[in-house]
Amino acid sequence: MRQRRGREDAVAVAGRGRRQGRLAGLVVALVAAAACMVEPVDGPAAPTEPRQPASPSGEVTRADGTDTVEEFQQDMADAQRLAEQYWAEQFEGSSFRPIRRVIPYQRDGEISCGGQEVPRNNAVYCTVSDFIAYDINWSFGAFRQIGDAFVFYLLGHEYAHGVQTRLGIRYNFTIQQELQADCMAGAYLGDSVRAGRLTLDDGDLEEFNEGLLAVGDDPGQPWFAEGSHGTPEQRAEAFFRGYERSLSACGLS
Repeated sequence: MRQRRGREDAVAVAGRGRRQGRLAGLVVALVAAAACMVEPVDGPAAPTEPRQPASPSGEVTRADGTDTVEEFQQDMADAQRLAEQYWAEQFEGSSFRPIRRVIPYQRDGEISCGGQEVPRNNAVYCTVSDFIAYDINWSFGAFRQIGDAFVFYLLGHEYAHGVQTRLGIRYNFTIQQELQADCMAGAYLGDSVRAGRLTLDDGDLEEFNEGLLAVGDDPGQPWFAEGSHGTPEQRAEAFFRGYERSLSACGLS
């Protein structure tokens, strides 16, 4: 996946090698779904900052020369920049505030949101302090096992939660919030491709599908349970509905 750059920038991010057999070894990259969108419990509080700038640990970063830490960090930065541009355009005519920060972390309790510790192996949007936090080792593992397209989906999904907060969207059940965020992430990526700002490499659509199938709820998870995100099939359907039909398919109005 490549972001189109302005003339003053490099022409494109280098293409990635394809990952084969990625889903089979993806147990480590499953989302701890209950923490995707964190609500405050003790009133407003700033996020706890990592002690040092986070980067993937040496155990995880034995890259093969194709899926490097530098590529991962560039993809994450590109995804954030693209999301900010996309949502600013959707709010045209009104003031849009980009999400305040995107914070990588490595350990349980390194980041907190309104008194709640953010767990490892996750990516979350914190409503009270308006930031996205992601476990950099978990995210880098998913990047290597699924592909670079997953990074754009991951950031797009959490950014969608920030947009829901800005629009005052609240549902009775977690699954409604989460499937709408999947749809919004699909719209952000599909519209960016149609606008010529993002170019898909061969296999990127399959990577989106593999990633969504990997992060669906376990079989038997009640749809009405707190923290439910949807079955793998529901999540893939919501994402590709937004990808193909844009925000009109996401129930924002």
